[in-house]
Amino acid sequence: MKRAFILLAASLSCLCLQAQQETSVWNPDQGRNYRNPIIYADYSDPDICRVGDDYYMTSSSFNHFPGLQILHSTDLVNWELIGAALTDYPGPGWDDSRPWDVVSPGPKAEEPPVPGPYEWHTAPQHGCGVWAPAIRYHDGKFYIYCGDPDRGIFMVRTDDPRGRWEDPVWLVKAKGYIDPCPLWDSEGRAWLTHGCAGSRAGVKSVLFIAPMSEDGCSLLERSRIIYDGHATQPTIEGTKFYEYDGSYYIFSPAGGVKTGWQTVLRASDPYGPYEEKVVMAQGDSPVNGPHQGGWVETQNGEFWFVHFQDLDSYGRVVHLQPMSWKDGWPVIGDDKDADGVGTPVTVCRKPDLPSSGPRRPLESDEFEGSSLGLQWQWPAVPSPYWYHTDAAGGTLKLYSVHQSPEWRNLWDSPNLLMQKFPADEFTVTAKVSFVPNPQLKEKSENCGLVVMGDSYATLRLTDSPDGVMLQMVECINAHKGTQEQVIFEKKLQSEAFPEPFSNAYMSSTVPPVRPLPYHSCTIHLRAEVRSVPREGNVPASGCTFSYSIDGRKWHRIESDGKDYEFEIRPGRWIGAKVGLYCNRHHSKNDSGWMEADWFRISD
Repeated sequence: MKRAFILLAASLSCLCLQAQQETSVWNPDQGRNYRNPIIYADYSDPDICRVGDDYYMTSSSFNHFPGLQILHSTDLVNWELIGAALTDYPGPGWDDSRPWDVVSPGPKAEEPPVPGPYEWHTAPQHGCGVWAPAIRYHDGKFYIYCGDPDRGIFMVRTDDPRGRWEDPVWLVKAKGYIDPCPLWDSEGRAWLTHGCAGSRAGVKSVLFIAPMSEDGCSLLERSRIIYDGHATQPTIEGTKFYEYDGSYYIFSPAGGVKTGWQTVLRASDPYGPYEEKVVMAQGDSPVNGPHQGGWVETQNGEFWFVHFQDLDSYGRVVHLQPMSWKDGWPVIGDDKDADGVGTPVTVCRKPDLPSSGPRRPLESDEFEGSSLGLQWQWPAVPSPYWYHTDAAGGTLKLYSVHQSPEWRNLWDSPNLLMQKFPADEFTVTAKVSFVPNPQLKEKSENCGLVVMGDSYATLRLTDSPDGVMLQMVECINAHKGTQEQVIFEKKLQSEAFPEPFSNAYMSSTVPPVRPLPYHSCTIHLRAEVRSVPREGNVPASGCTFSYSIDGRKWHRIESDGKDYEFEIRPGRWIGAKVGLYCNRHHSKNDSGWMEADWFRISD
C-alpha cells in the first residue's frame, strides 16, 4: 500500500528531495523567549554571517561527508539544514610532494597518521579534516575558510549557499594551521587570521595573521605570529576576525574545550599590538566551557553570539547569547556584576527578528526521494556504489561493502550512514529488510542499527550457515582495535523471493539459468537514548535496544537477566552518532543489501 501511494504521489510532484521530518524532540522556541541550546546537536565550532534578512551558519565536520553543513535562519533561534559545502576531499590537483610551509615534529603517539590524498575515499580519518570554519559574505559570494591540521588552509565559495559550492582552493599547504578567518576591511585590504595545533606544529597558544589577495584565493605573504597567549590565555585558538567602530577584534576561545572561556583581542592595526579581555566565562552557569563561535549584528542593530558547549556523548551543541558593547569591548551573556564578563544564559528573550517559523535540522526519513537527506553523513568520502535511493519504492538500499583486510571493527568502516544525536533523550526506530547474497559462500554479510562513538553498540542481522541471526553486538574502545562481543543472539525466519522469469527468458530458445533464491528478512530495530546521572558536571547517556517482527510487539534485548544498557561514548572530537550500515568481509563481484523502509526519531 505504501509503495502504491508513493507511485501516485510521484506523478504529481517532483521527488528531488527526501520526505523528511524536522525534529520533534527538542524545541528551543518558547514563544517570546528561547532556551539554550538552540540546536541540541553536534554542530561544533559554529560560525555565522548575515546577508540581508538571512543568517547562515556552518561548523566543523572533521572526517564526515558531506562536510561543512550549511544551516539557515531568519530569527537566530529556528534553524534548518539547507546544504553542504564539501562533498569530496582533499580536492583536485592536490600534490603531496609539495613542501610543507611548516615542518612538523611528527604526530603524538595517540594522533592519527597523516592521511594520503586518496585514503579519504577508503577509510575514516577520525578527528582529521574539517576544523573550525569561518563563513563570510563578500562582493556577492559566500566564502568558507577552513583549516585541516595535516594539510593547511582551504577555501570554498558559491553564489548560492543552497546550491553547489566550488572545489576547494588551498591557500597554504601547512601542517598545524587551523581555525582561519578572513576579513575584508574598510580600507579595501584582505586578511586571514588563524591558530595552530600543537599536535602538528609543536607549538600552540599563538595566533597568526597574513595579508590575502582581494579575491580571497591566496596569501600575499607567509603568516606571522601577532599574539602569544601562553602567559594569560593558554590554548588560545579558533580565531574570528572583525573590524568594528574603528578597531580590529579577534574573538578567540582559550582554556580548553570543556573548561575554557571566550577571549577578545583588540588593536588599531591588524598586526597589533593587541590588548586582551575575557568577555564570557562559565561563572555560576551550568554551561561549561562557553566559547568558540561568532557574533553577528542584526538588521535591527542587535548583537548576538553563537557558540558551542561540549556535552560529551551528545557532542558540541549550539547556544545563542545576547551581546552588547561596553567601553569598546563586547560583553557576551548576562553581566550580573557589571564587570564586563558575561555568563551564559539558559533562557532569554528572542531576537527582534521576523520568525523563521518552526524550523529544525532534519532527522526522520521516509526515504521517498531520489537523493539522501541533508542530515545524513558518512565517516569517509562516499562511493556511489554504496547506496540507492528508490523514490518509486520509498526505500533506501544499502549494498554490502567489502571491508579491507585491515578492518578491525566498525570504527574502520567507511560506509556507515549516520546522523547526529538531536536531543538529550530520544528514540530511533527503523524498519529494515536484509537480503544477503546467496552466492557468498562465506556467509559474512551483516547489517544493522548502530549507535557509534569510540565505543559502539549495534543491533545486527548476520547471515550464517544456519540462516539469518539477530545479534546484539558491542565493541568497547573500538578506536583501539578491540574485538566485538556478541551479547545476544537469536535465529530469525526468512522468506524466499519469487524467482523472477521475464517473458524474454520464457520465449528464448536458450534454457533460462535459474538463479539461486534470495531470502529476505524484515524486522523493526529500535534504540532508546536516555540521559544517565553521573557524578560531577559531565553529561552522560545510555542506550537500550529492542526489536519487533510486526512493529507492534516489542522485545527488549537482555543480558544476564536484565535489560542490556550501553554506555554511549563520544567519537574523535565529535559526539556519538546513530545510523545504518551493511557490510561483508569476503570479496565477491556482487553484494547483498539492506533495504530501509523508514528511519524515525521520536521522543
